Amino acid sequence: MSKRFNADDAKMRLTNIAILTIRGSRGINKKLSKVLDVSVSTINRYIADNSDNLTKAAALEVIKQELGLTEDQILEREPATAA
Repeated sequence: MSKRFNADDAKMRLTNIAILTIRGSRGINKKLSKVLDVSVSTINRYIADNSDNLTKAAALEVIKQELGLTEDQILEREPATAA
């Protein structure tokens, strides 16, 4: 059974599989830039930084539709940092 992630979960980021798949996919950056209302160069920075902006609902829908990945394949909890 697939676990659904929600806003109550810890801070999320994309898995390495998702990042690598996005980098290898043509055209997804433009679609992500459109739904997130930012430039393609900003999307490239989000990908390089594994920004949590890529975990927004609109971005997740594009990633799922374009790459055929499930949320479990796309998202992981960001490791806690020491205070």
